[in-house]
Amino acid sequence: MESQVQPKLIIHGGAGSSLHGKGGLEAVRRSLHTVIEEVYSLLLCGATASEAVVHGCQMLEDNPRFNAGTGSVLQSDGQIRMSASLMDGASGRFSGVINISRVKNPIELAQFLQSSPDRVLSDFGSAELAREMQLPSYNALTDLRLQEWIQERQDNFKSAMAGVVAEPELLETSNAGRGTIGVVALDASGRLAAGTSTGGKGFERIGRVSDSAMPAGNYATSNAGVSCTGIGEDIIDECLAPRIVVRVTDGMSLKEAMQRSFREAHQNQRDLGAIALDASGAIAWGKTSEILLAAYHDGEKIGDTLEWTGNELIGYC
Repeated sequence: MESQVQPKLIIHGGAGSSLHGKGGLEAVRRSLHTVIEEVYSLLLCGATASEAVVHGCQMLEDNPRFNAGTGSVLQSDGQIRMSASLMDGASGRFSGVINISRVKNPIELAQFLQSSPDRVLSDFGSAELAREMQLPSYNALTDLRLQEWIQERQDNFKSAMAGVVAEPELLETSNAGRGTIGVVALDASGRLAAGTSTGGKGFERIGRVSDSAMPAGNYATSNAGVSCTGIGEDIIDECLAPRIVVRVTDGMSLKEAMQRSFREAHQNQRDLGAIALDASGAIAWGKTSEILLAAYHDGEKIGDTLEWTGNELIGYC
């Protein structure tokens, strides 16, 4: 009989500039805490880490406040192309879809591909898989994202990227956000999993590939799991998620692995964030940006990072 451990859970809704306005902060907090409450209850009822991660990602994808699924940003040609991946730490399997359009929950395709011999599919392959799965066609566009794109088109796409959350009152500037969602879970059997989903950075060149469908941005083993957010190219250059996981595997504590990895990222002037769990139940988060939209359940209570604006690169519990 497997020994039972206390489940742990951490999620994120992106990173970026400071939220301003109490109503804005509280709206994001409610959104994140609602996901934590529902997904943590699933873990207490025996859900596997992968099941919990997929459910949490679906909830975040369905919330237009975040740049994944519904509310995804538009690329330079006005199209929505989403990417998502899932890694099951127990099996060591990574799966994902890149630049898929017209589906509601890209994480569902990543989950389906866990049992496939071909586990990462690009745009055409992802679209064919969605047809095979008989997923209904879905338009993820919101009015706010359309207006954002129209405005940027008039400005000849001078913004580097779109906002992290799809509500203008939550942003200091329209180009201040790095939008992704992610979930990392430790289940009652001690298994870890990580999932990440994104609509991209917005206004990007057609064919650009996000870190969210790469191990660089989403990685888990039996030792640790990490989901990243921020500038995808910076995350890829740091190979951030596996860098942290490998350091834990090689004997560092999660805190030490996060501290070293984020110190290096800061020295390299990267713009990114990450959430992490290890097999012992340690929870950690880090950022080089101003804000990380993350929430967690430590087995006793819910906490979040929404008002964490200091100069520290990491936090943990």
